[in-house]
Amino acid sequence: MLNLNSISNDLGISTTTLSEWISVLEASYVIFRLFPYYKNYGKRITKTPRLYFTDVGLASYLLGIRNHEQTLRDPLWGNLFENMVVMEAVKSRLNMGKDINLYYFRDNNKNEVDLIYEKNRKLIPIEIKSAMTLNKDFYRGIKYFQKTSPDSTKGYLIYAGNLYPENNVSKTISFRDILSILSD
Repeated sequence: MLNLNSISNDLGISTTTLSEWISVLEASYVIFRLFPYYKNYGKRITKTPRLYFTDVGLASYLLGIRNHEQTLRDPLWGNLFENMVVMEAVKSRLNMGKDINLYYFRDNNKNEVDLIYEKNRKLIPIEIKSAMTLNKDFYRGIKYFQKTSPDSTKGYLIYAGNLYPENNVSKTISFRDILSILSD
């Protein structure tokens, strides 16, 4: 999540200067700002955007990752995987000539969903996990969002594994199949 005050303090620059630099990176398509979904939730929802690199290869390079083996051992592997899936979703929507209609959800109790896709006035929660095996905790954010949002539909769990079970909360799919969710 983008915390301008924290970053500007770390770098020793003003938040105004940092905002200008971020705007340049965004205009140059180096980073992408994903905004939170907060309609009808009041003050209990995080309203800070998240930043993603448009090119996960560049993010990996800046982290000092130089090969596949290094990637899988890196503590930021999950973040890179999420970054890749989010940007593939964004690019897919833009390549179809559609509005992005993608958000994320997080409340002040740290309940979150990685992506919320708004489609035909319905909200599709999408959780992204880099794991190769499933865990029942992966569905927690989707369940919470479905309870708190009357406009929510069945969600999706996107992960790196090979088993694709479906339950009453969500359908599990491969990260390679993100387009199947986003096409209208």
